[in-house]
Amino acid sequence: MRLLTFTSLYPHPEKPSHGIFVETRLRHLLASGQAESRVVAPVPWFPVRHPAFGRYASYARIPRRECRHGIDVVRPRFASIPRVGMGVAPILLAAGARRCVGNILDAHGFDVIDAHYFYPDGVAAAMLGRYFNKPVVITARGSDIGVIPAYPLARRQIVWAARQARGLVAVCDALRVAMVRLGIPAAKIGTLRNGVDLELFRPVERDAVRAQLDIAGFTLLAVGNLVPLKGHELMIEALPLLPDVRLLIAGAGPLRRHLEAAASRLGVAGRVRFLGALPQDALRGYYGAADALLLASSSEGWANVLLESMACGTPVVAPRVGGIPEVVADPAAGLLYRERTGAAIAEAVRQLRAGQPDRGATRRYAERFSWDDTTRGQLRLFRSIVGAPA
Repeated sequence: MRLLTFTSLYPHPEKPSHGIFVETRLRHLLASGQAESRVVAPVPWFPVRHPAFGRYASYARIPRRECRHGIDVVRPRFASIPRVGMGVAPILLAAGARRCVGNILDAHGFDVIDAHYFYPDGVAAAMLGRYFNKPVVITARGSDIGVIPAYPLARRQIVWAARQARGLVAVCDALRVAMVRLGIPAAKIGTLRNGVDLELFRPVERDAVRAQLDIAGFTLLAVGNLVPLKGHELMIEALPLLPDVRLLIAGAGPLRRHLEAAASRLGVAGRVRFLGALPQDALRGYYGAADALLLASSSEGWANVLLESMACGTPVVAPRVGGIPEVVADPAAGLLYRERTGAAIAEAVRQLRAGQPDRGATRRYAERFSWDDTTRGQLRLFRSIVGAPA
């Protein structure tokens, strides 16, 4: 089966972990030997590479073509207009990618457009599917269903794209339920959860790694972009109630200075370390060295960092939102809390410390979540659309 993977969430040299879960799922699918794919990963157009222009300049530095892990990746540019209504985003995305998609169709052909993230990517993919008369599969991943439909026009476009698509995928059951509530036909939606790379994320020699990373005492690790959705400020607010606990924050984003100021204001700056964005192989050491992974998101589909931490033997403390209860479904995995407040987070951390799970049991729990079932589910779905024999 020949796929065209379409998504703006795909790793590149400027952000090696950007959309890594899309690439990982695709790599496991292609490893089956029963599908091939070319990736179209559109990037906003910007004319200047100078660092003074911040993240906009980084768009200009992203290569237009790359081969990653044997997969051809093409990155056409599209117009992205700041502070302009969301309604035009899918149109601009589809227009920017149309020539590239047409060239791939002419040169190599493809059977299905496999799109990831519903808005604007999935809507744009549905437009391209109509233009090229090709079936489309769209995978919903989290905030594209949990947050963006609050905008009425975006919601209508999402529902339109869902009705155009031949197949729909949710990465957790909670996301599937949310899609049905939007008015998307339940019969079209399948649940294919993300897995975890059990070879990459595995236990480490903790004492040696903790010494190497200068980690001492009970240490929490947070992994995620420094944006409001992730709730890092709540984690910092919990620290005055946990006087012997340290917090490591791995991630980059616009809230870095705000969070540093919050840590200083609360008198905990000496117990918070900002690590910046880290590649996955470096994250493994921090996962393994930490005593717990802390998550405080207001919305999540399937939070990959939870499984990555568990695979390294480290339990998690996370809010009971979205698909998180489907990931943290056993005491060996960690502990869930209901209120997203600093006080509730502090209490949850204290409870985890009082009954710290065995790290071996946490690893064994994560071993239930390989990518094999997800790959089989994708193959069934694509075969049903292409008409290939099972």
